[in-house]
Amino acid sequence: MLVIFDCDGVLVDSEPLSNTCFARALRREGLDWSVEETMRRLMGRSMKSCVEIVEHELGRGLPADFVDKLQADTMQIFRDAPLQPVVGVAAAIDAIEAAGAATCVASSGSLDKMRVTLGLTGLWERFEGRIFSATEVTRGKPFPDLFLHAAQRMNCQPVECVVVEDSLPGIQAARAAGMRAMAYVGATHTDGAALKAAGGHPFDAMAKLPALVGS
Repeated sequence: MLVIFDCDGVLVDSEPLSNTCFARALRREGLDWSVEETMRRLMGRSMKSCVEIVEHELGRGLPADFVDKLQADTMQIFRDAPLQPVVGVAAAIDAIEAAGAATCVASSGSLDKMRVTLGLTGLWERFEGRIFSATEVTRGKPFPDLFLHAAQRMNCQPVECVVVEDSLPGIQAARAAGMRAMAYVGATHTDGAALKAAGGHPFDAMAKLPALVGS
C-alpha cells in the first residue's frame, strides 16, 4: 500500500498563512477577495491554475513579477510565524509506516516551496526522494495526473493507493485516479460536506488516520 500525502493543510498548517498573503496580493491588483474567498476559489490548485483563474476574473494579465513577489512574501510569513506541522501528523506517519505502508508527498506546490515548508517543519528529510509536484505533470488537480505520476514513481498501482487531502480539487483528483481518498476536515478552512460529496472519507484528527488507512 502507498499513502500519498498532500502537503499544504495536511502535513503543514500553511493554508491560512499562504491565503492571507494571496488575498493581500490580489487586493493590490484590484481584486477584493477575502481570505475565505481566496481559499474557496484557489485552495488545492497549482499556481498556474490560480493565475489563470485570477486573470480571467480580472479580465487582464497579472504583472510579470506577481508570482515571484507572492512567493517571496509567503515564504517570509512562513518563517516569521513560524510555520507548524499539522497537529499529530508525524505520529500518524510513524504508525502508517510501522504497519508496512509506503509514503510519499504529492502537492500542487513547487519543490522549492516544499523545501521551505517541509524543511521548516522537520519533514523534508523524512520524505526526501519521494516528493512530487504538480510542476512535473501537464495538468494539476483536480485532474488525476499528479497522483498517477506519484504512484508510477513509487511503483504502485492506483488501487493500492490512499490519498490524504484537505481540498476539493485534491479529493476530485484522487477519485479520478481511482484511489481511495481520506479527507482531513480538522482544519477550520475545510468544507467537510463538499469533500465527502466528492468521494472523500472525512476524518477530523490525524490520530485517526492510521486506522482508516488500514481498514
